[in-house]
Amino acid sequence: MIASVLVGVRRRSLTVLCLAVLGSACAQAADCPGNPNALGTSRTLVVDPKAHPRIGTMQYRETLPLADHEVVLTFDDGPLPKYSNQVLQILASQCVKATFFIVGRQANANPEGVRKYVNAGHTVGTHSQNHPLTFDRMSAEKAQAEIDGGIASTLAALNGDKSKLAPFFRIPGLLRAQIPEDYAASQGLQVWSADFPADDWRHVSPQRVYDLAIQRIEAKRKGILLLHDIQPRTVAALPRILNELKARGYRIVHVVPATPELPATPTEPQQWFMHPPTENVAITRWPPVPNFVFTTSKTLPAPVLAEMDWRDAELIAHAVQARVAAPQRTAWPQVRLAQAGSVATLPIPATSVFRIPEGRQLTLLASRSRPPRANLAVSARAKPVAGAAGARHAVHQPPHAAKGTKHADAGKKTGRPLRIANLKKR
Repeated sequence: MIASVLVGVRRRSLTVLCLAVLGSACAQAADCPGNPNALGTSRTLVVDPKAHPRIGTMQYRETLPLADHEVVLTFDDGPLPKYSNQVLQILASQCVKATFFIVGRQANANPEGVRKYVNAGHTVGTHSQNHPLTFDRMSAEKAQAEIDGGIASTLAALNGDKSKLAPFFRIPGLLRAQIPEDYAASQGLQVWSADFPADDWRHVSPQRVYDLAIQRIEAKRKGILLLHDIQPRTVAALPRILNELKARGYRIVHVVPATPELPATPTEPQQWFMHPPTENVAITRWPPVPNFVFTTSKTLPAPVLAEMDWRDAELIAHAVQARVAAPQRTAWPQVRLAQAGSVATLPIPATSVFRIPEGRQLTLLASRSRPPRANLAVSARAKPVAGAAGARHAVHQPPHAAKGTKHADAGKKTGRPLRIANLKKR
């Protein structure tokens, strides 16, 4: 008697705590018939698709506003009775609610399977009509036909009851593109990506599906898990995944769309990010400033050119002494005009620097297209070059395509100085 009373008190306490903290109805594991150790559904999250049109950090900035160790289960591509019915049984045994994204063609072939999702209390969204893997390069007309077709086929399986179909849409293959995203937003649809997949669509073992699911959930500690209820490996791995989530302290969250009768769950903007910024970091970026605006147009004093004569060390010393003696002055002291007009001169290199002595042996650099000749010596007679201006003409341009011996002969015939290859440019 006392034990039963304590159990009842514990159940009521958990329910009150769940409602107070999470603000939504909860399905405790203790309330799961036939499985007191079930994972259960911790709470129901109500979202407004128009306020947050794209979610899932695999592709988007935002995700569902989940707390640490909260997971949302999603399944794609059903219904396929052979495996979808087994997935529903596994979820029911753990009292877990999930979101199913329906392919329209599958709904046409198995309308009863769509109704089973809804009757079991799960959320039903859409996944296009034919599941084409071309949404990232699809025309607007075809994308619209695929999205609308999937919705129409799913509604037909639900006997036209729009209240049973959530405005949730997932692009096949997660091949996001601007065209389908814009159209989905215009129709009030919330585009779902995911936060971690388990790769159960690949040819991998159930053990691999289980490993990837747990590893990726543990890496982010919360988020949307992407699975497929048409795969036998998913059916085999799902019980272990749910049991392990229970053992590691994870909780399952059920997501439903907001309606006029069911308002969205109150959230803060930072909750829609996988890693919310701290209180010391701005939640949103600062708005861009189109033009830099000065706070004041007042200018600071600056020295004039006459005070900056670097050529006279005495003037610099005088300015420094005056600045130290009168620090309250805002400008450098004025200099004498007579000194400002003086011009210093620099020494000019002698012409011998640019002269090539007669009889000096010079080795020409051979072209890369021809094998080099060793010790090709040429006697060059160069005219004296006067001044720095003549230095620009002391080195001549390289000769045109001709052999060294021909250059030597040409110098003898014309009597003009031989033009030597520009060693600097080479």
